[in-house]
Amino acid sequence: MLELTADRPGERLDVFLSRAVAGLSRSQARRLIDDGLVTVDGTLERPSYRLPGGAHVAATLPPAAEPQPAAERIPLTVIYQDEDVIVVDKPPGLTVHPAPGHPSGTLVNALLALAPELAGLRDRIRPGIVHRLDRDTSGLLVVARTERARDDLSRQLKQREVSKTYLTLVQGVPEPPQGTIEAPIGRHPRNRKKMAVVAGGREAETRYRLRETVDGYALLEVEPVTGRTHQIRVHLAAIGHPVVGDAVYGKRSEIVGRQFLHAWRLAFDLPSSGRRVEFESPLPADLRAALDRLRG
Repeated sequence: MLELTADRPGERLDVFLSRAVAGLSRSQARRLIDDGLVTVDGTLERPSYRLPGGAHVAATLPPAAEPQPAAERIPLTVIYQDEDVIVVDKPPGLTVHPAPGHPSGTLVNALLALAPELAGLRDRIRPGIVHRLDRDTSGLLVVARTERARDDLSRQLKQREVSKTYLTLVQGVPEPPQGTIEAPIGRHPRNRKKMAVVAGGREAETRYRLRETVDGYALLEVEPVTGRTHQIRVHLAAIGHPVVGDAVYGKRSEIVGRQFLHAWRLAFDLPSSGRRVEFESPLPADLRAALDRLRG
């Protein structure tokens, strides 16, 4: 653990960390803070927290960076590609990028075999990745092939110009049938591996619309306006309608072997031309089978 003392009153926490720790970028500092690995006088704070002079900052730094992932020939369904982007239909069970203890067999490994130029991007561990899907969530994801495209897509995401719509099956039927969930999300106060609706969390907004009711369940179209970790799963569980099969925020299900969550529709502006494009991915076989079973 690294222990530091704030020497510039009013400085943002993420700015202070990136300045005080050699080789740590501001985005890396922000990630450490969001992951609950940084405290100020023993308390978790946001990256934007303004430090009082003399505050004690404790940071748990990750181990030394792992070597760049290797290219692996893992089958991928490519929906679209040009010189700037690749849109893939991610299968369930595929982790997006390597992490400690999981260095291979990820989407990044597959992408490096498909597009070797990704190895030249700045982020060696997550080359081209601008947004993520959980391992057991299937569906559409856009990857940047160049730094210019990455910067453009990151800007679109930050300004909420990228439209992402999911299909999910939840327990029970939400009332009203169409609505917006607005509740701040942060690390769970007792389980740091989970997220939760917490006072002082980051702003989070999720829109939903009822598509079908079947045997006490509801099939929803869900749009996360913000992009917080596990946002859809946390918000739906918070209103009493957890995602079917979600063992973390709900419970396991007999009708499907994973969380029933699929990134169905994705729309964004092509970095090369600014032209608006939209893609759709049909429900994969396991989720279709679960719905068919409920429909009788």
